[in-house]
Amino acid sequence: MALQSRPSRPARRPSLVSLLESLATPHRLDRYLELVDPMVTVRDLRAEVTAVRRGTGSVTLTLRPTRQWRGFEAGQFVQVGVVVDGVRHTRCYSPAGSQHDAGIELTVKEHAGGVVSGYLNREARVGLVVDLSPADGAFRLPDRRPGHVLLISGGSGITPVLAILRTLLAEGHAGPIAFLHYARTAGDVAYLPELTALADRHANLTLELVYTGDGGGGDLRGHFGPAHLDAVAPWADGAQTYLCGPAALMRSVRELYDGRGLADRLHSEEFTIAPAAADADATGELTFAASGVSAPNSGASLLEQAESAGLNPDFGCRMGICFTCTTVKTSGCTRNLRTGEIDADPDRPIQLCISAAVGDVSLDL
Repeated sequence: MALQSRPSRPARRPSLVSLLESLATPHRLDRYLELVDPMVTVRDLRAEVTAVRRGTGSVTLTLRPTRQWRGFEAGQFVQVGVVVDGVRHTRCYSPAGSQHDAGIELTVKEHAGGVVSGYLNREARVGLVVDLSPADGAFRLPDRRPGHVLLISGGSGITPVLAILRTLLAEGHAGPIAFLHYARTAGDVAYLPELTALADRHANLTLELVYTGDGGGGDLRGHFGPAHLDAVAPWADGAQTYLCGPAALMRSVRELYDGRGLADRLHSEEFTIAPAAADADATGELTFAASGVSAPNSGASLLEQAESAGLNPDFGCRMGICFTCTTVKTSGCTRNLRTGEIDADPDRPIQLCISAAVGDVSLDL
């Protein structure tokens, strides 16, 4: 039987965007479009500031994202990038608004020495365009909303928790919601007028503000403990709890939930990781090849060692999320400080903030 030849498949045509980008080399097409209008992009996700509200030590921004935005789920975070003094910096922030809002609301607290937080607090104006990442993070409401919800936050950790609250209320959630927030004083509580107004309007919402400083506050004082939990949410054993705040608060809540066998009902978000202790047995030498600098390996993170050697590598979150500090390791072996994974392959991009050297390491930095 004669074999019939299969008709050849037509060659796949490049997309119009790919064709235009090939003509636009050495830069991507968006690099040229931003010269005309930075909000007209083909691939890049950006956002324009449409409203600015300044408070004491913080600024609240409303952002209008470009068409590539796919929304967020309450509790997630985004990465925001700005150029300060010619250098692009990226930081992680949690939207504070409902996930059903058209815009993105971010509240940025100014930190001493904070490049991005200081810039946004001082310089943000309507019309400012920032880089934006898709929303990310496992800290979020499940698709099937819990019947009973307990929200616990402290300081600037209020923003992802507030997004959860706003989302639930926007959806008409009828089950009990308790919001337990810790701050030093009433003046340190972001969104205080709105929180009290929400509690007045929604009978199923219990709001408890606990001030750890002197004076003010409700019936509760001091720091988190069993009495606070039982007073605000006596039904907590059957609820889902969402937690974000300073390390001490997070630790106290986790210890209590672990002790009560409720760890599976506690969901938490944090934007810091405990600094890894330097390896006392570290050996070898670090070579920052592009800078012509060498230094003995102290066992600390490569980002910390680069800074100690007088270099100024780009960085963002300092905890392995934003990838701003990614640098090529040209040779040597490194250990991931979060996972313990060892990487001995040459010419590999690594994140300086969560990598430590194992022996001699050379970086293209």
